[in-house]
Amino acid sequence: MTQTAAPSRPLAPAPAWLPWAALLVVYVVWGSTYLAIAIGIETVPPLLLAGTRYLVAGGLMYAFVARRRRGVRPVGPSGARPWAAAAVVGVMTLSIGNGGVSVAEQSVPSGVAALLVATVPLWMILADRVLNGRRVGLVRGLALLVGLAGVAVLVHPGGDGTGSTSGLVILLVGSASWGFGSVVSGRLSLPADHLRSAAMQMLTGGAALLVAATVSGELGDLDPGRVTLRSLLALAYLVGPGSLLALTAYVVALRTLPTTTVATYAYVNPVVAVTLGALVLSEPVTAHLLVGAAVVTLGVAVSLLARPRPT
Repeated sequence: MTQTAAPSRPLAPAPAWLPWAALLVVYVVWGSTYLAIAIGIETVPPLLLAGTRYLVAGGLMYAFVARRRRGVRPVGPSGARPWAAAAVVGVMTLSIGNGGVSVAEQSVPSGVAALLVATVPLWMILADRVLNGRRVGLVRGLALLVGLAGVAVLVHPGGDGTGSTSGLVILLVGSASWGFGSVVSGRLSLPADHLRSAAMQMLTGGAALLVAATVSGELGDLDPGRVTLRSLLALAYLVGPGSLLALTAYVVALRTLPTTTVATYAYVNPVVAVTLGALVLSEPVTAHLLVGAAVVTLGVAVSLLARPRPT
């Protein structure tokens, strides 16, 4: 005797609180990665730390996406083109951008690093003008000037507690590379699946970082016996919550909330980073730092609110 299958029930809609919870994860977790990097590089070389983070996270995410989409024909370009595009974006954002953060935090407090990385939206305005010829406009131009004024306050040689000049320069170069890479990504043949695209960028960017670690001598200088459990836990945090969880939460938030709302992470993350750096690592929070932070945050906030609506 055959049994008839019960009618399938429609999937329940996601609860209204889910995207807001996802955005909160992005706020806190991405903001805390600067602290995790500072702890990780205590005994793990910076390029090796960043490269391992992204290779492991990228491999896990790519395996998850491949399993989820097994038997489903991928949407968008296939073959070598998407990998080449992912490599360009991955190197510009993760290798130069985040790898630069890891290197710079050897001599720059984690909170200051987060504040300078928060200038990425400002660099995107400049990149959009240079690469796409898009008019900056009065409000966005003013935001750019205000943000750069905040950067000038933070990197002023007389400022106490902001770190070495070389570290600050590395952070600015890395932030500019991240901003230009973000704009360039819109002109490349990346996969339509955001998670697959992110996984490919992490794999290629992580591979480039490990090559850089080898060329710079980091692998040869590594003494596994001196690596502390504290640094290993920081690396695990960067792979798990810092990459896999936060990126997934970011995608969930983007699918439901307005883009301008999600973009507020750019000026919430530094607040989290400065607070954690002061509480955990006793990093100084000076009047000089607070003034620079306020000016940078104002410039970034105006730039995000004034940017054109996506088509």
